[in-house]
Amino acid sequence: MVSGSQFEELLVQHRNSAFNLAYWILQNREDAEDAVQDAYVRAFRAFDTFVGAGARAWLLAIVRNVAYTALAARKRWRKVITLNGELSLRGALDPVSQDPSPEAVVIVREGQQLLLDALTRLSPIHRDILVLREMEGLSYAEISHITGAAIGTVMSRLSRARAELLRTVSGQCRESKDKSRAVLKGGQNSIGGLHLKTHH
Repeated sequence: MVSGSQFEELLVQHRNSAFNLAYWILQNREDAEDAVQDAYVRAFRAFDTFVGAGARAWLLAIVRNVAYTALAARKRWRKVITLNGELSLRGALDPVSQDPSPEAVVIVREGQQLLLDALTRLSPIHRDILVLREMEGLSYAEISHITGAAIGTVMSRLSRARAELLRTVSGQCRESKDKSRAVLKGGQNSIGGLHLKTHH
């Protein structure tokens, strides 16, 4: 007989982690919520089979399976995602000082947005492993359990995912600099063949 109190004690506390993983696989809030709800129902039904420690890894393995099943069943991906306060990279917005300048806050937020945008461009198999390791802080062994891949495979996928993320972020930074240069060039006035820089 499944104990409701024991189930809540072990698994309900990991709901945010479950949502985070489902969200980054499905890239849609409503679909992620549906996947998490489905995963919890399945986890409750299978709770009698759960043995020992590692409740979070056990739950996330179910969440991952449900999310990928939903992803495969969906006819097409929704390209636009909504980022909200629940989804943030750990420590990404920690202020350097108690009272950061408005400029510093903008720079940090822009950097975070670049990283989040780059993460959405990764393949699902690389995206979920980065979420599990970097956002949820799971060990290689726990990720191995969740994904069903050998620890060596987990490590190599994580290495490739980080490299892919770095390439994407670097590309976005170059695009941003190119746009800035274009704006600056556009801000110059041309009078009689002379280029006069606008002073602010």
